[in-house]
Amino acid sequence: MALTDLVGLPGGTFRMGSNVHYPEEAPQHERRIAAFAIERHPVTNAQFAEFVAATGYATTAERPLDPDEFEDVPEAERAPGSLVFTPTDGPVDLRDWRQWWRWVPGADWRHPFGPDSDLEGRADHPVVHVAYADAAAYAEWAGRRLPTEAEWEYAARGGLDGAEFAWGDERMPDGAVMANTWQGDFPYRSTGWGGTSPVGSYPANGFGLVDVIGNVWEWTSDAFTPRHVPPGATSVDRGRRTDLLAGVAPSRALHVTKGGSHLCAPEYCRRYRPAARSSQAEDSSTTNLGFRCAGDVASVAG
Repeated sequence: MALTDLVGLPGGTFRMGSNVHYPEEAPQHERRIAAFAIERHPVTNAQFAEFVAATGYATTAERPLDPDEFEDVPEAERAPGSLVFTPTDGPVDLRDWRQWWRWVPGADWRHPFGPDSDLEGRADHPVVHVAYADAAAYAEWAGRRLPTEAEWEYAARGGLDGAEFAWGDERMPDGAVMANTWQGDFPYRSTGWGGTSPVGSYPANGFGLVDVIGNVWEWTSDAFTPRHVPPGATSVDRGRRTDLLAGVAPSRALHVTKGGSHLCAPEYCRRYRPAARSSQAEDSSTTNLGFRCAGDVASVAG
């Protein structure tokens, strides 16, 4: 298997979250991480293709919607598909994400923009249109797992505890673009990639990891809560975490995604930071959502 190299990290204590940005990032708190390993870059199309060839796996986007779970959705609209980013013709109300996202039947990891698209020239781009179960299935096949939110954030910081970005406190030091985030005017004019980029197109962080910021959002194994629930939180706070998931259909349970994507823009989404977090339903799949795996330090080669 052509798996991504694992980078062994010693673990330690760091400040997780932020008190000065989006409310779901608070409260900032001290978190201790045991030693672990994490993949140097997100899983690529070529790597995911190897997994599918070996297992015959069909992703969530390649299956029709479950009629029992989506009984209110007309049968004709339950066909396999996924959400595709579509640039607008000009400025729009940025409060309405439906202006630039559309459901495209036939869109999946092999056909990122719809049935007439393919992966030509994209073998080394991060795989997209992968739901949580798809990422978890790949990780199990690879003998690895998905990282926890705390592991992911610790790794993304690259040893810069408390820094705003994975590379320091300036978004563009000396004018340099440090990650594949939106350049231009969102969501209608891109002067950058306008989509995913080959992994490793931008500098690595202090731990030698690439694409921890931008390119694609990445799944973690943690359930999402509206605010952090630090270790040692009161039983009331922990009860709120349980209440959040009560009565939620399994495929609609929310997980934390990290890192931002190529669609993060200063005027719209400032989540291109290690502390930033977002929620995604387990069955979500989009053109800006991927993953990377974690493992044990003992499994690091060499």
